[in-house]
Amino acid sequence: MASYISALCLSFIFFFTLLSIFPSSITSLTFSLSRFHTNPSQDSYQNLNSLVSSSLTRALHIKNPQTKTTTTTTTTTTTNISSHSYGGYSISLSFGTPPQIIPFILDTGSHLVWFPCTNHYQCKYCSSSKIPSFIPKLSSSSRLLGCQNPKCSWIHHESIQCRDCNDEPLATSKNCTQICPSYLVLYGSGLTEGIALSETLNLPNRIIPNFLVGCSVLSSRQPAGIAGFGRGKTSLPSQLNLDKFSYCLLSHKFDDTTRTSSLILDNGSSHSDKKTTGLTYTPFVNNPSVAERNAFSVYYYVGLRRITVGGQRVRVWHKYLTLDRDGNGGTIVDSGTTFTFMAPELFEPLADEFVSQMVKNRNYTRALGAEALTGLRPCFDVPGEKTGSFPELKLHFKGGAEVTLPVENYFAVVGEGSAVCLTVVTDREASGGPSIILGNFQMQNYYVEYDLRNQRLGFKQQLCK
Repeated sequence: MASYISALCLSFIFFFTLLSIFPSSITSLTFSLSRFHTNPSQDSYQNLNSLVSSSLTRALHIKNPQTKTTTTTTTTTTTNISSHSYGGYSISLSFGTPPQIIPFILDTGSHLVWFPCTNHYQCKYCSSSKIPSFIPKLSSSSRLLGCQNPKCSWIHHESIQCRDCNDEPLATSKNCTQICPSYLVLYGSGLTEGIALSETLNLPNRIIPNFLVGCSVLSSRQPAGIAGFGRGKTSLPSQLNLDKFSYCLLSHKFDDTTRTSSLILDNGSSHSDKKTTGLTYTPFVNNPSVAERNAFSVYYYVGLRRITVGGQRVRVWHKYLTLDRDGNGGTIVDSGTTFTFMAPELFEPLADEFVSQMVKNRNYTRALGAEALTGLRPCFDVPGEKTGSFPELKLHFKGGAEVTLPVENYFAVVGEGSAVCLTVVTDREASGGPSIILGNFQMQNYYVEYDLRNQRLGFKQQLCK
């Protein structure tokens, strides 16, 4: 997820740039999901190592976020989802009047919706030189969000002091023309900085005026804008007051495919209390400490009760699978993470069980070279095998829901197909926060439904297309 730091002031150049870009007067929808690509390495070892690094960096941030602050219509919307070489998935959304179409990374682990903004947008350490930007001055509906606007506090979680309005608190100041303070959002792999806009979001069958969206002019390591689908007030599901949303993620090939799958936004369905046919459900779990640790309130927690490998229960301390009094532990689902993260206390028994069954029972040998090159472990040599025998990985959730993952969702083929590696990562330096972060690699070719009205997660395996 993202962390927010309120920048009390930006450089005069930054503000003049922002102010100069604005005009003088300040049922079912389905979207396509696609994979986002940023010049992937031709070396599969290097590519996997990069994905391991980004997954671990994001996990460290999710576990220890730094948070500081200075009438309903019945619709269902469907859009396309694209898969990308860096391990993420994107959607395209239309903002402004007339509409401007911008790609966004789909992220259930954060809640701000922001796009690269203005002709002066800069992104450091971004491998893609052509990042589409939203141009506010070309939209008649673009407005800078005012400091007194209640939505300003959605970004800056503490009370906002509008200092240019006689230094009076937000609740009492009048006739304030000060804009909402700039935001600085930290992600595991980078950051973004900008100001808040009130803009029109154009969906295929409805128009949403006054949608809060971030206008970012500076970013680091962000290949596109981000559509936050977490639990916060600024998230897309919250602003649209969705009853549920669902997606099906294409199989990961870490390439520039043009294939897409679907994201469905459901608002006011007449059957919103009923379970979707064929789906298995587990309830969302409430974190008891979100009041003290606001950053954790964005996450979708689920109750993972146990893990089995080849029918054998992985022996772990139950306390690591549950939330403690401080809000640490438990399991979250995060579409923005590539490889699932597990705390060492969970990962090591899991890895040991795979080694025991693969080496002792199936006579495979460890591929230590592949482990060194990819950062994944354990890896196993599978020379010349077109079909291998691998232990089944099954996740058992609260409420009796079970997920038996297909082997391609937890093993990746590396090199020229001579080895396979377990696509779960860990880090002993990561403490606090969720014990398990279920990443999108494990969700590929699964239909996943976030039933917000009934507070449950539904899923079923299917070919996403």
